[in-house]
Amino acid sequence: MQTLNKEFFYEMSQAYFRPVLVGFEEDIPRNNPNHPVILASNHSGMSFPWDAMVFGSSYYHSRDYNPARCFRTLVAPMLSQTPVMHPFTLLDGWKAAGGIDATYLNFETMMRINEGNLLIYPEGVPGIGKGFDKKYQLQRFATSFIKMSLKYKTDIVPYSTVNAEYVAPFLYSSKWANKIINKLGVPFFPIGVLTIFLMFPFAFYLAFPCKMIFVKGQRISPYDWTDKNYEDLTDDDINEICHKVRASMQTDLDKAVAQYGQKAFHWGEFFKSMWGNFHRFPYNTPLGWAFAFHDFEKQWFYEGGREGKKQVKIYTGWGAIFRFLFKYPITIAYFIPIIGWFILVWYGNRKWKNKPYQ
Repeated sequence: MQTLNKEFFYEMSQAYFRPVLVGFEEDIPRNNPNHPVILASNHSGMSFPWDAMVFGSSYYHSRDYNPARCFRTLVAPMLSQTPVMHPFTLLDGWKAAGGIDATYLNFETMMRINEGNLLIYPEGVPGIGKGFDKKYQLQRFATSFIKMSLKYKTDIVPYSTVNAEYVAPFLYSSKWANKIINKLGVPFFPIGVLTIFLMFPFAFYLAFPCKMIFVKGQRISPYDWTDKNYEDLTDDDINEICHKVRASMQTDLDKAVAQYGQKAFHWGEFFKSMWGNFHRFPYNTPLGWAFAFHDFEKQWFYEGGREGKKQVKIYTGWGAIFRFLFKYPITIAYFIPIIGWFILVWYGNRKWKNKPYQ
């Protein structure tokens, strides 16, 4: 996470999404020193999870990448099991960014870590797969993070993700389409005017330049809402507490949207940012991200960066585009309609099968 963020992703996200952290000036202290606080947020629908990546990038940078001041993210297993669900098929992309598969065993294990906190998106895959007509509407929560909060008597710190719903606007969800695409390990199939562009693989990772704002909400202590011991709580008890947490987070989200979500793009600021980073074109736009991610992967996993044998350096000047095309011809497939998908699925599966590490 630190290397990728420092070399490329932080400056890219700052230039393109221009994120703002509201209320995160101070570190998030543990109320129970033996167990991490659980951060929780809404997800933006019908889009690749850039919202989580941008928040993590900004937060880690603001804490100087100190693990004791940051968090680890629990990632829906569906996002981990398919190469195309990682950023530009990046090898173990979510794990490279510090993510952990969101299994109950992993969650239980991480509740005993000695430093840092945890981040979870309790809507899970349905949160990513909700249509634009359900923007800013929290979907059904998983109860795992409620159980952990109750069992270990640790707080939940919610935050609202505002404007990220416009990463892929005016796309909608269909149960039958999602059911079919789920068989390929992809959580949703967006339906709308922009669907036609999905014939080009790069469009799957495309993001509109919404200005992402992350607003810290009111700290929640669910264990104070019951007189029962954790072992005595029924499923109905836990579900009731879960509904209360969801209602509290929805209230925070509605307030944050009312204050910060009236303009999603801030076009004047965006064009000013693009002009200020013109020397980085096209890497300050989604058109160049595939090249940068593939360059990082090559240096990190195949040329010794992971073992510390080489310092990873991603070049993003104008001339770099020709270097990348020559060095990584596979990236051309992102811009080939339909056939490009077959090439990238084959390439990703072969690459993951023959990982340079175990």
